[in-house]
Amino acid sequence: MPNLKEDDNALREVLTQAKVIAVVGHSDKQERISYQIAQFLRQVGYTVYPVNPLVKEIDGKPSYAALEQLPEPADIVNVFRRSEYLPEIVDEAIAVNTKTVWAQLGIWDQPSAQKALNAGLNVVMDACIKIEYLRLKVDLIKNV
Repeated sequence: MPNLKEDDNALREVLTQAKVIAVVGHSDKQERISYQIAQFLRQVGYTVYPVNPLVKEIDGKPSYAALEQLPEPADIVNVFRRSEYLPEIVDEAIAVNTKTVWAQLGIWDQPSAQKALNAGLNVVMDACIKIEYLRLKVDLIKNV
């Protein structure tokens, strides 16, 4: 199965069906893209959990050190860490039965993508979740 970013229908389905997104590498600094994208995802109706072992809380809500610590399963693991961290993130995503691993623009690792696909996960790499959400005109709030 190829990178889902090349299949608009599959991508739209992933974004429409998902309710919970874990943002791995979520910064507590408002000027950082990971913070801004997470805020956007919250505004359009997703439940967003920050995953960053270096940050205790973001905007008064807990940040988690690992995916396994989340209070509920994530439908999408949105990755804001460098490509070299994808192997361990994919392993964690597989272990917690995540449906989709989504690596942001500039983040790609073919062996990690293949491992996720082999485990039955959807994979989107080198794509911004906000850009794709807006481009595909996904309207999550009306689906809640």
